[in-house]
Amino acid sequence: MARTASGPQPSSTSSGHHGKAVGISIAAAVGGFLFGFDSSVINGAVDSLSSHFELNAFLSGFVVSIALLGCAVGAWYAGRLADGWGRRNVMILGAAMFFISSAGSAFAFSVPDLMLWRVIGGLGIGIASVIAPAYISEVAPASGRGALGSLQQLAITIGQLVVLSSNKGLAAAAGGASEELWLNMPAWRWMFLVGVLPALVYGVLAMLIPESPRYLVLKGQYEKAAGVLQRVTGIADPERKVQEIRETLHKEHRSSFKDIRGPRMGLQPLVWVGIVMAAFQQLVGINAIFYYSTTLWKSVGFSESDSFTTSVITAGINVVMTVVAMLFVDRVGRRRLLSIGSAGMFVALLLTAVAFSQQQGSGENVTLPGPYGPLALIGANAFVVFFALSWGPVMWVMLAEMFPNRMRAMALAIGTASNWIFNFLVTFSFEPMTTKVGLSWLYGAFAFFAFASFFFVQRKVPETKQRELESMTGETYRRETAGRTKAP
Repeated sequence: MARTASGPQPSSTSSGHHGKAVGISIAAAVGGFLFGFDSSVINGAVDSLSSHFELNAFLSGFVVSIALLGCAVGAWYAGRLADGWGRRNVMILGAAMFFISSAGSAFAFSVPDLMLWRVIGGLGIGIASVIAPAYISEVAPASGRGALGSLQQLAITIGQLVVLSSNKGLAAAAGGASEELWLNMPAWRWMFLVGVLPALVYGVLAMLIPESPRYLVLKGQYEKAAGVLQRVTGIADPERKVQEIRETLHKEHRSSFKDIRGPRMGLQPLVWVGIVMAAFQQLVGINAIFYYSTTLWKSVGFSESDSFTTSVITAGINVVMTVVAMLFVDRVGRRRLLSIGSAGMFVALLLTAVAFSQQQGSGENVTLPGPYGPLALIGANAFVVFFALSWGPVMWVMLAEMFPNRMRAMALAIGTASNWIFNFLVTFSFEPMTTKVGLSWLYGAFAFFAFASFFFVQRKVPETKQRELESMTGETYRRETAGRTKAP
């Protein structure tokens, strides 16, 4: 029986069609797997890279984070490429770039050489990070779009878990990340080379999924668009849905930078909401955990093997809690999950900051006495729990669905680029700042941003639960937030 959603047309999906939507969304979300793989492959290799190429803290941080600049550029241009070439073709491009990057990084012979391959991989990951959630939001029915949109973050967390497990296995097989494994290559090179496999899988899957109906409408292929809608969502009247999409695209025209211009420092207020959300997701420090966790735990007395194990456990927690978020995002709502996550992250990060305030020693001879080592572990993993329950998946869901059609591609691109830029800033500064100000102050700063994100959500973030994309308008956002903004 059809259920009325908040939008122009009710829609219904049978279990069979829902299965198709899930399958197609999973295929698209493999781009998130590459995102997660790339974000954590460096985790197990960073110490060996620093030793092999004789990098100081500054260069080590730059080699780790330079891929993120490529991600920001890829994210910025992804929307325009997708509108010109199609969603599927751009996914294939992202897969090819990540394949090249994985192979090139594995055989890098110098620091500039390694940086080049990392940037190429970053371009591919940036493209995938925009296209996957956008594609999923365009093919998914409104009633399940939150859960399906969360597949992007679930794929990211699975990618992190798989690569950290792979890194641990390769390092254990070689007797250390710097030791030779197969073909006279050290384990850290194999850590990069493994990335060619998911890149191939992503490229093949991108060739098999249908093109987005909204892209097909944009190109005037209305019968194909109706066919995709019928096959994937089981909508009762796909021709009418195609007409609605035509009307919104005709009325709101093709997205360009002009569409996101507005009175708030040159941009529309809703675009700023997306930019700040994307920034907060990184400023709470999640990638300090996933880029540097192995190095971090080694620095406070864990063995290399135990550090790898701890990182894998953290990644596993991330996967499990992301699944929990997927189960609740369409029931509880986006704003409530974000608020719960902000509060939980603040407390967890505060505990971690307190634990590291008691560290003894310096450099590679740091220890946490008494109960403070376990407290740091509890705090760091509790932080991951609340992040994965909220800001991890929900931010991507929101960026994909909160903007009007006329600005969605451009606003999603700028929001995702913002995420990558702040990812770069946090990642690049983390290692040098641990030496200059210490981990306690760094985790204290992350706690502050988690605290600030709670109030930002309360005042500025709209609720998009179970709304059709065609119903998202700037006027709707202004009405929803007017009362909250004026509240004392």
